[in-house]
Amino acid sequence: MAHPLPLVLAQAPGRPADDLKGFTADVERRVKLRAPGSLVVYPELHLGESATGVPAAPEEAAEPLDGKRDAAFVELAGDLGIWLVPGSVYERGAGDLVHNTAPVYSPQGERLAAYRKICPWRPYETTTPGNRFEVVDLPGVGRIGLSICYDTWFPEISRHLAWMGAELIVNVVRTTTSDRAQEVVLNRANAITNQVFVASVNAAAPSGVGRSLVIDPQGTVRAETADASDCTLTDVIDLDEVGNVRRYGTAGLNRVWDQFRPGDPALELPLYGGRIDPATWNPAHPTEEPRC
Repeated sequence: MAHPLPLVLAQAPGRPADDLKGFTADVERRVKLRAPGSLVVYPELHLGESATGVPAAPEEAAEPLDGKRDAAFVELAGDLGIWLVPGSVYERGAGDLVHNTAPVYSPQGERLAAYRKICPWRPYETTTPGNRFEVVDLPGVGRIGLSICYDTWFPEISRHLAWMGAELIVNVVRTTTSDRAQEVVLNRANAITNQVFVASVNAAAPSGVGRSLVIDPQGTVRAETADASDCTLTDVIDLDEVGNVRRYGTAGLNRVWDQFRPGDPALELPLYGGRIDPATWNPAHPTEEPRC
């Protein structure tokens, strides 16, 4: 039984944090004539600029998760009947901490989840890291996991999302630098090693360098943008393909989730000890400030 999921990925330049009217019009334009029930995804901090291509100060653009911005997203997703990931936003948390947070909304007009970026790009990104992984069930379709930009450089994050049942990892991005080429490789590697779909959505110029793409569970690029222009990348994926690849193997060979058998010896993972602890993350300099 197929479980198709139409994707509408907006490779778009950023907007001021208060431009909810412009954002609504842009979403309506991109989903017009598209399949109902689409998953619509925008880049990291899409509503997080002070001027086009100029990031806003996090403290100035932040608002509580349940503020007026959230109400606008709820109404928009419900009116259009879409799954909506409006990129990430600056969230004002407890004690005036600011997080880089990606919320998810349902076609029924509900916020289903919100993921706080675990690995801000230090030292340039000053937001407070999140401390939990986030997966979201799309009833009748499947389960997605959330990651934000630099998170994709840490294989533990993608692996844990897949372990939690994610069949598609949605990676929202605002990359302006030359390492987008490496991010493309990393996203393909995360898809291959975890046998999941990956949709990585970067901002358009001047807010980002583009190169958004959709990758299947065998690491094949299904769709990608040609440059950094403002455009909409669309695809329809079948999340049942995840189960097929895991059952028969990548390239008909490798079934990584079936590697171990009852009776195989346990393997200690001293690197983690059950958690990532900033105090011990860097084995060469365990007492220095962590870098991720």
